[in-house]
Parts: sequence; structure tokens; C-alpha cells
Amino acid sequence: MKMPSAYYAMVDPAGGHEPVALAAVLLGAGARILQLRLKDASSREFLAAAREIVRMCRARGALAIINDRADIARLAEADGVHVGQEDLPARMAREVVGLGRIVGVSTHSVEQALTAQADGADYIGFGAIYSGGLKNVANAQGLERLRAVRAAVKIPIVAIGGITEAAMPAVLAAGVDAAAIITDVVRAADPAAKVRALLALGQSAGH
Repeated sequence: MKMPSAYYAMVDPAGGHEPVALAAVLLGAGARILQLRLKDASSREFLAAAREIVRMCRARGALAIINDRADIARLAEADGVHVGQEDLPARMAREVVGLGRIVGVSTHSVEQALTAQADGADYIGFGAIYSGGLKNVANAQGLERLRAVRAAVKIPIVAIGGITEAAMPAVLAAGVDAAAIITDVVRAADPAAKVRALLALGQSAGH
């Protein structure tokens, strides 16, 4: 697949925003791909939010990806699912969401990236690139390991973890297709303006 933009939007309530309202802000500012991550929601709450956000993404021509839950992705008719190392393997996740849907996989090493590619993932996430961020990561992967993963796999890479507007050009220069940015957006005084700035950076980098 080809990433529709260099900014990969994340809807995560950890920043204090209501998920559907945050999705509306991100999409209104021009986000073209959006992942819904609701770690603490009940299945019913997750599905309700997913269905509304998928509807909003359709109206905007954006891709809607569901984090972790292939069942929610299928029921909400999302464009795809993003799974972690402890979730369903990519091949099984695809069986649940159906052919023609996107399957992304979080990876933290070259070996995991190669496994995800061999299992049929459409793209991989790799991180955490920098320390800090929403998960307050202490031991980051860094750009050197990111470049190693880029050299190892042919499928698109979404970098994640501690990435800010200031760091985005260096991350894109390492060869990734997009950067998932959470904290720098949800804690911005004007999240919509932040999104527009990130999209502009991606365009200037040729993404």
C-alpha cells in the first residue's frame, strides 16, 4: 500500500480528548489516515466510537484503521486493523477483517519487521523512535535502527514514539513512509494547526 500522507493520525483518549471529537478535529485539519486506539474502552464503547469514526473518515475520503481489535475493525467496516506483537498474527488478523482490508503490525526489531512482512502485513509500525512520548519510553530505538529496518523490508514503515514536529523531517529522511504523532498533537494549544503543520512538512519532504 501507499500511505496517503506522511502524517499518520492517532486517536487516543490518553491526551484528554474525547475520541470522536478528536477524530473530527484531525480529519477537519486534513488527516488522510487515522488509527483509533482505545485501550481501556469496553468492546461496546469501542465499537460505537469505531462506527462513528469510520463514517467520518468515509465522508472525508480518509482511511480508518482500528488498533488491536480485528473483530471491531470488521464489525465497524473499517479500512483495516493494526496489531501488536501480542495480538493476532497478521495472517490471522486478515482472516478476521477480510481480504482487501489493511493489516499493519507494530514491530521493534529487524527480525519482527521481516516476520511481519513475510506474514503478509501491508505496512509495519516501528518504534519507539525517541524516548518520552505518550508511553514515556525510556529506551528508544533511534534513527540508526530505523534505517536498518528500512533497509531490511520493502513494505511501508510508519515510525512512532516521541516524534514531534521538530523531529519529523529527520524521521522522514530516514526513509519511512509516515510518522505517527500523538503527544505533540493532543497536547498542542491548537491541535488542528499542529496537524496542518505536520502535513505541510510531509509535503515539503515529498510525501
